[in-house]
Amino acid sequence: MLENIYTELISEHSRSKENRRELSNATIKERGHNPSCGDEIILELEVVDGVIKDAAFNGTGCAISQASTDMMIDLMRGKNVDEARRLAEIFIKMIQGEITDDAELDELDEAAALKNISTMPARVKCATLAWHTLDTAIENFGGDKLA
Repeated sequence: MLENIYTELISEHSRSKENRRELSNATIKERGHNPSCGDEIILELEVVDGVIKDAAFNGTGCAISQASTDMMIDLMRGKNVDEARRLAEIFIKMIQGEITDDAELDELDEAAALKNISTMPARVKCATLAWHTLDTAIENFGGDKLA
């Protein structure tokens, strides 16, 4: 049953077009690339007064990388940059198997469904690509100055 929910979520988010677009008012643009498999995204953020007002992406890659990016954008919209970085850290630690407590993972919303990727070492970089890209984007564009 849980496997079906996981598969449906990945399928639904990897095909979704809602967040796959160019952002006309982007204040931050960052390229993320996974050289081991070729997954690539361009993440665009519109940050206003330290809050991620909108986000979007374009890219190519496996269903896991594309779904994870889509889920991340849904989660990050409306969050301040510090909160976004904190959530990215929780997600990355979840995928690395460092955080396993479901109560801690609740705030990741649908992205918590990717928890079992921690048991698939070849897919870890796919799942974390967008989250590392988000963290890098915020850091490169002044991180603390955006908050």
